[in-house]
Amino acid sequence: MDIDMIEISKALSNETRLNILKWLKSPEENFPPQGGCLSEPVDLKGGVCVSSIQAKANLSPSTVSNYLDTLQRAGLLLSERHGKWTYYRRNEETIKALAKFVKKEL
Repeated sequence: MDIDMIEISKALSNETRLNILKWLKSPEENFPPQGGCLSEPVDLKGGVCVSSIQAKANLSPSTVSNYLDTLQRAGLLLSERHGKWTYYRRNEETIKALAKFVKKEL
């Protein structure tokens, strides 16, 4: 898998964006149960609603949306939309490729 180290480095250069990735590593420990606002049960695959991430980060919704977009463009997050709600989770494939790159190249 090819990864864009420049985009990943930019995304990880912000403490809050780095924290978001850390929090999403163990969403059940860092966020309340998800999906309560959905009309029917859905497998969220460990995804966390933007509003939960925003509440934990204690930042404005627009700032958190910008941060999530940056992480997603770098390939570090995946998103899934359910109605008007978007759920984010880590892209473990990219994170594994990043770890492999760091171990091999740096």
